Amino acid sequence: MKCMMSLDGTHIIRVTDEEASKLYHNENFKYVSKAIWKEKVRDIEQPQEPTNKKTNKMSKAQKRQLRKSNK
Repeated sequence: MKCMMSLDGTHIIRVTDEEASKLYHNENFKYVSKAIWKEKVRDIEQPQEPTNKKTNKMSKAQKRQLRKSNK
């Protein structure tokens, strides 16, 4: 597999070796490193997982402790 980028920089794709040589010779594509593909394409396309928000609710143990201290 090879990573290719169009000469104007708008398209970055991963293709097989055969397709890469065709794109390089026939169309306006150049070889780029896999790191560029990872940063520009792969990592952007993954959906972001929602982060768990912390709440200020007391746990059962904390509530129990509070009731004991109020007696």
